[in-house]
Amino acid sequence: MRTRTRDPQTLGGAGTLDRMARILAARNIDPAAVAALVDEPESFSPLDALLTAMPPRYQGAVADHPQVLAWAKDVAQQAVAPSLGARRQVTTGPSLLMAGVVGAGKTHQAYGAVRQLVQTGVGVRWRATTAADLYAYLRPRPGVDSERELADVSRCPLLIIDDLGAAKASEWVEEVTYRLINRRYNHMLPTLITTNLAIKDLRAYLGDRVTSRLAQMTTRVEFEPVDRRRHRPAA
Repeated sequence: MRTRTRDPQTLGGAGTLDRMARILAARNIDPAAVAALVDEPESFSPLDALLTAMPPRYQGAVADHPQVLAWAKDVAQQAVAPSLGARRQVTTGPSLLMAGVVGAGKTHQAYGAVRQLVQTGVGVRWRATTAADLYAYLRPRPGVDSERELADVSRCPLLIIDDLGAAKASEWVEEVTYRLINRRYNHMLPTLITTNLAIKDLRAYLGDRVTSRLAQMTTRVEFEPVDRRRHRPAA
């Protein structure tokens, strides 16, 4: 006889336990005997899950910028539980636009902010991409529903867009960026954006419609003009 195996799952709720007890009783199985044969499941914390989804370079990222920490606190406070007793989830919240020179630590702070959120105990479904990779992902190509892909990115509860303004400008880039930002603006979805461009350069790159929405939906964070990748403290 072929034995079917399943991955261990965590049981939750009195209703589930009651149903299991009735099933075992109907089969004349002692629940205590079953419990003795089952090892304690290995815990897998939300932080562990977060780290598996992060690039190795940023798995140890810690947010320490005051405005970034204030943003994480604000988003956590607005998290809501989908049902009674459920873990609170990020649904809506403010956004950040982190601006500064290459290597100023903006990406590090963005990943650190997500980590900070998870450590406060809220659940968050998130996604991170560079702007260049985002445009490549959304560009129409055979066999791919680009509109559905754009909708998926637009609806993500928390989105990191790294290096906005680094990709080559075009009418298509401006249009796609507008559609994405406008949807997130309308639904008040928290978005972490990093850029090396000044606001006037962003306006020339993305147009007034995008920059107007960014100005209203984000808090602008200016980073010191120091390339931390090149700068090393004196010994």
